Amino acid sequence: MFEIRVETNFSSAHHLLNYKGKCENMHGHNWKVEVTVRGENLDKSNILVDFKVLKKKVNEIIEYLDHKDLNELEEFSGVSPSSEIIAKFIFGRVKKEFKNVYKVSVFETPTSCATYYE
Repeated sequence: MFEIRVETNFSSAHHLLNYKGKCENMHGHNWKVEVTVRGENLDKSNILVDFKVLKKKVNEIIEYLDHKDLNELEEFSGVSPSSEIIAKFIFGRVKKEFKNVYKVSVFETPTSCATYYE
């Protein structure tokens, strides 16, 4: 089994719904996102997925989230845009292009991360 991972970053604001504490108030993060793809078969160049191609697609998704109030985006309407939900959202978008996406991790701080995988 082979696995590759790309990282990117974005900045955005959000607030958590149905939460009692500081995070119920609007606040921002500099998020780090890791996208991991897995597979057993390499292409003729012995590549699972071209890093350049994967990064381009992931960055297109991230560009949509960057410098936004996540609560105002249609995809998060009425949903608490937690790190878990953001990871699931990114996973779903990546999966449309890369069926072998394995997991997406979203860090809201260097020491706090949520991961989504199927």
